[in-house]
Amino acid sequence: MPQPFAPDAQSVQFMPSELVERRSAAWPGLRVDIVAVNQQHSFDYVYKSRQHLLIAAEQAERDDGETLVEGLPKSTLQSFSGKLTFVPAGHEFYGWQNPRVLTRVNYFYIDPQTLPLDAEMRFSEIEFRPSLFFSDDELWRLADKLKREVTSNGGRLHHYGAALGVLLGHELIRLNKGAAPQLAAKGGLSGWQQKKLTDFIEEHLADDVPLGTLAGLVDLSPYHFARAFKRSFGAPPHRYHVGRRIERAKALLHDRSVTEVARAVGFVETSSFSTAFRRVTGASPREFRRTFG
Repeated sequence: MPQPFAPDAQSVQFMPSELVERRSAAWPGLRVDIVAVNQQHSFDYVYKSRQHLLIAAEQAERDDGETLVEGLPKSTLQSFSGKLTFVPAGHEFYGWQNPRVLTRVNYFYIDPQTLPLDAEMRFSEIEFRPSLFFSDDELWRLADKLKREVTSNGGRLHHYGAALGVLLGHELIRLNKGAAPQLAAKGGLSGWQQKKLTDFIEEHLADDVPLGTLAGLVDLSPYHFARAFKRSFGAPPHRYHVGRRIERAKALLHDRSVTEVARAVGFVETSSFSTAFRRVTGASPREFRRTFG
């Protein structure tokens, strides 16, 4: 799980940090970080700041992991190449993943106080909404232009980069006013359905919840629910539930025995808990505690 973030961090922090290579450039009110992960190794990431953060994931696929933007349900989507994420200032963003490919992601840090937009737009006073793994063609094209300005010119075309930064601010305002972003996965669950399900699962981690019960919470048939759930969360309901149990178990292992933890997260047999734990993490509960305890 992600480590505690540094207060008001200025960049997305990666752990281990040596896995990441960065190229950066800055203009008034805007800084761009081009990030490439250079090893096929699991990593955590975390961010919280007074600056807005727009994320453009060029290449991002994982075998396992989760992502959370404060105010939205967690996502375990496994492939989100070509997707955007927006983290408003003051919101926490964190996650972890076992990457399937070498990750390439572009980060755009927007200072609401100094981005040079017209004063009457009151950019610094807008209450932006978070968005996770969405598509928007205009915003993606603008992000790509900024990325190319960093990689091709090192940010030396000052006026051009500054103008792109102003356009970026306008696009974020347009997006926030209700031009609904395309869902990351067509046919998936709506936002309210995802939140209702994740809240229910978190409250019943130790219970064996039938598929029909979950489907009934969001007024879908079990067949359509199972398909929509996998599209939204990147895993079937049962696998997602087990994954959340294991995440809870990781935290409990610090000060409880393996048997106590197994029972606390709903496993009758310690052996079945250990098998599920190894399948998800690659280590036994005792190995995990020795390594991370």
